[in-house]
Amino acid sequence: MRDAAIHLRALPQQRDLIDQAAQLLGKNRSDFMLEAACDKAQSVLLDQVFFKLDDAKFRQFTAMLDEPPTSNAGLERLLAVKAPWKGGA
Repeated sequence: MRDAAIHLRALPQQRDLIDQAAQLLGKNRSDFMLEAACDKAQSVLLDQVFFKLDDAKFRQFTAMLDEPPTSNAGLERLLAVKAPWKGGA
């Protein structure tokens, strides 16, 4: 059960836009806004990943990043496929 209130003000055009999108998805305004806000919040938080390494581990990590990539047959096959919009398959 939801019991925490979130209040905000919007321009009428913003409210109408939100209502139109919510209606297309078969949702009410509150459900649509809450889902959209949570999706954005999760994306922001995931972009802020932080990890801490001691000096030795950091040197090891950066050395691995500096190494040339190893062969990856799956990636090579994927990169060999032409994009559909370029006329190939």
